[in-house]
Amino acid sequence: MSFTDHIIAFLQNGGPFIYPIALVLVVGLAITIERWLYLSSVNRKNRQAFNLIGAALKSGDIDAIKQHANNHKAPVFDVLHSGISRLGQANRREDVEYAMEETMMEYMLRLEKRTPYIATLANIATLLGLLGTIMGLIAAFSAVASADPAEKANLLSSSISVAMNTTAFGLITAIPLILFHSSLQTKTATIVDSIEVAGIKLLNSLSFNAQSDKSRG
Repeated sequence: MSFTDHIIAFLQNGGPFIYPIALVLVVGLAITIERWLYLSSVNRKNRQAFNLIGAALKSGDIDAIKQHANNHKAPVFDVLHSGISRLGQANRREDVEYAMEETMMEYMLRLEKRTPYIATLANIATLLGLLGTIMGLIAAFSAVASADPAEKANLLSSSISVAMNTTAFGLITAIPLILFHSSLQTKTATIVDSIEVAGIKLLNSLSFNAQSDKSRG
């Protein structure tokens, strides 16, 4: 009996609750793949952006950062550009910081979009597995109550086996989804931290340049 045959037999013998759990697994995997591709794309663009503006951030070269931001698309460019644009209206560090935080919050909504659903789906899969097992056990004991005494042991053991398959499949679905959710959260945090570091470097460079101009004056 091949591995595929084992899987098919497992699903067929798992009871009706196997199918909603399988649907949860498919939806969770679809969200995971979509989010992973999106976050990987954003992370790659940010790394390329850092390679372009690394020197400009250290020196506080605003014109170079603006030029790169106009020619390339990346979250870090949008965040820095929003802060630089505020310089024309106010020279306070806090105003620049607030402008970048506002743009950062907008990107946070995009980065975290749909990721919490994966944890919710993992919980749903676990609960569906437990519910399927309980319903299967209720049905099993009800059937055994009216069965022939000689067949009760075999009937009860086979019914319990089918019921436990539901819990097993629920856990098989939930555990990977929890791991995927944790991985996506880590990836999102890495992107957010890198953008925040870029913002802090820009603020420090602007403050240093402002102090240098005052000392010269």
